[in-house]
Amino acid sequence: MVSIVFEALARFISIYLVLLIIRVLLSWFPNMDWSNPALSALSQITDPYLNLFRSVIPPVGGIDFSAILAFILLQVVQSALNSVVATLGNSYMAYSAF
Repeated sequence: MVSIVFEALARFISIYLVLLIIRVLLSWFPNMDWSNPALSALSQITDPYLNLFRSVIPPVGGIDFSAILAFILLQVVQSALNSVVATLGNSYMAYSAF
């Protein structure tokens, strides 16, 4: 049961990483209409997380490096969750062998 929760969280992070990549790539186009409902929703979903890192690392020369830190942290958490899922899966397999 616990491994299912961790696996779901790892999958959620995978999806969120894709959304972050899309958000960062779209930020390279200054003429984007962020009032578009799809883009507005993407912004509302991703900006709170990115703003945490923007307050730590301010833009340097107009380039926002905070997204790199945001990606790294999510990938570390995802790797940890995948390790826990693998460990719990191996433990379950050991118990089911008896």
